[in-house]
Amino acid sequence: MKGSYVLVIEMKKDTNIIIGKKGNIFFKKGFYAYIGSALNGIEQRVNRHLRDDKKFHWHIDYLLEYSEIKKIFYKEKNCREECDIAKKFEKNIESIPGFGCSDCSCKSHLFYSSYDDITQNIKKLNLKEYIF
Repeated sequence: MKGSYVLVIEMKKDTNIIIGKKGNIFFKKGFYAYIGSALNGIEQRVNRHLRDDKKFHWHIDYLLEYSEIKKIFYKEKNCREECDIAKKFEKNIESIPGFGCSDCSCKSHLFYSSYDDITQNIKKLNLKEYIF
């Protein structure tokens, strides 16, 4: 299954994290939504995110080392939609500038807000919940 996905992530305490070449970023305690694409398979990508033993490649790998995935949502499609989803989040949710978007022109693919605000935005997009 190909498509895009949203990870709902909880950061349990304020934390400074070195995010690869981006350097040190301060993450507030609370909830984050990370938007990604998986045109080689959502299942494989999600399983990679859930693993603890992986080589760090993407910005999200560094964040997941200090946080926990609470929910995952997805949309099946044969083309990239992560930027369209990110632009919708960008309208009313705080973003972490430059996170997860080094291969596109988006401001960010990581957003910070309350759990309710994040899940309400996801519901508007008609994404399915990924059970893990």
